[in-house]
Amino acid sequence: MRIRLFCISLFYILSSMGFAQSDSLGKFTFSGYGEVYYSYDLSQPDNHERPGFLYNHKRHNEINANLFLAKAAYDSKNYRGAFALMAGNYAQYNLSAEPVSLRNIYEATAGIKLTKKASLWLDAGIMPSHIGFESAISADCWTLSRSLVAENSPYYQSGAKLTFISKNEKFTAVGLVLNGWQHIQRPDYINKPSFGFQLQYKPSSKLTLNWCNFTGSDRPDSLNANRFFNNFHLTYEATSKFGIIACFDIGYDKKDTVNYATWYSPVLILRYKLTSKATIAARSEYYYDKDQIIIVTGTKNGFQVLGSSINFDYKISDKLLWRIEAKHYNSMDKIFILDKKPDYNNYCLTTSLSIKL
Repeated sequence: MRIRLFCISLFYILSSMGFAQSDSLGKFTFSGYGEVYYSYDLSQPDNHERPGFLYNHKRHNEINANLFLAKAAYDSKNYRGAFALMAGNYAQYNLSAEPVSLRNIYEATAGIKLTKKASLWLDAGIMPSHIGFESAISADCWTLSRSLVAENSPYYQSGAKLTFISKNEKFTAVGLVLNGWQHIQRPDYINKPSFGFQLQYKPSSKLTLNWCNFTGSDRPDSLNANRFFNNFHLTYEATSKFGIIACFDIGYDKKDTVNYATWYSPVLILRYKLTSKATIAARSEYYYDKDQIIIVTGTKNGFQVLGSSINFDYKISDKLLWRIEAKHYNSMDKIFILDKKPDYNNYCLTTSLSIKL
């Protein structure tokens, strides 16, 4: 209550100073998300950690928390903001390179509407990434676990973004100035800003087309290494029961002091609603990074992995979701362990229970 009174008082102070003269009081909302899971990896890693290129549902043979999130948001005619704290394996592994004081921040943004007539907003702070069709919140995704391309491209970013949404809400354009490739605090020896762009078009309620990119560097300025990354994806819900997501990501970066290399990943997900409560989804994906720009294996063929998964979801209630997923990876080189020996394959079974408030 004291926080709310303080915010209301602050609003009136800003109004008297001319910052919010045409604004309404706005609305505060509070939300939460929690997900616990159990994974069993047939590699049976002694340290209980699944492969290094995965950052969600990371722990083997133990009940653990993937993500617990609490969020407060303010939204009005001319101003908006959000602050969210988190805990769990997602925060532990995805933000391990950030300063300790920042590792539990999921979102911290403030925004202002720049024009009265058009939907043109300027937001700044720590925010979810503009890249891709998946987020850290599993219940919002079609599959229990994330795709390889989501695990190895930014989940979060920090900087400023300019967002335009057309009056019919079919077209969205976003431009960003960022601190780098999934960084809250800019790393040492990198002084140049990075940039992002996104175009989204929804010609109908069934179809969404999206393109987004990243241009910048993830290495010290002295190396003069520029990263160019593009994500293309579409979501098509043909009927109330059947939907498809198709995605293709491609990146370009220096592999040594002179030469550049390319990595790419196509993803296809099919989803079918069996009943109002039960859903199945199947995923096929391929990740090509022979020159080990993103995922280092130290092997002849680098990281060239074909993945497939199938999951079953059961909606216990509007807030509770139970999921189970079987997943298989097949590599060109023996980068996995099976029966205590190097192997081409990795198998895993994961189940989760999530609550969304």
